[in-house]
Parts: sequence; structure tokens; C-alpha cells
Amino acid sequence: MKPNALAVMVAAAAALSMVSSAQAQESKTDKTEKCYGVSKAGKNDCQTATSSCAGTSKKDGQKDAWISVPAGTCTKIVGGSVTASK
Repeated sequence: MKPNALAVMVAAAAALSMVSSAQAQESKTDKTEKCYGVSKAGKNDCQTATSSCAGTSKKDGQKDAWISVPAGTCTKIVGGSVTASK
């Protein structure tokens, strides 16, 4: 096999693996939802109405703090809501 042909094959394989990885990431995020009101203090995934960082919720079950859960799971958790409440 010629060196140029080998380089083309390696580049094509790398490009295909990057596309596959991106598709896997997209499908992973499509299968989750934000679940408000169920995180432990300091264990929320992202910002709340009163803070801008993950891990900053002040109390257990804070209504505006959320965690990411598999889609369809939040409403099955006691206290869970797919919308933030005040």
C-alpha cells in the first residue's frame, strides 16, 4: 500500500470516529431532562435563580436547583418537577 493511500485511510477513519462520537453525545443529551427540587444541598448540576454555579444549592430539595436525570424519570421522584418553582 502506498503511503498516501494509508494516510487517506487513517484520516477517513479518524473523521468517522469523530462523527460517531458526536452522534453518541447528542443522543445522550436527548435522553435526559432537568429535574428540579430533588437535589441534595451542594449537589445541583447547574445554576439556580440565586446562584450561577453547579454545587451551590443551599438546602436539600431547593425548588430552583436541578439535576439531570433520564427522560421520564423526574415525575416519578417524590418532590421532582420538570419546571422550577419559587
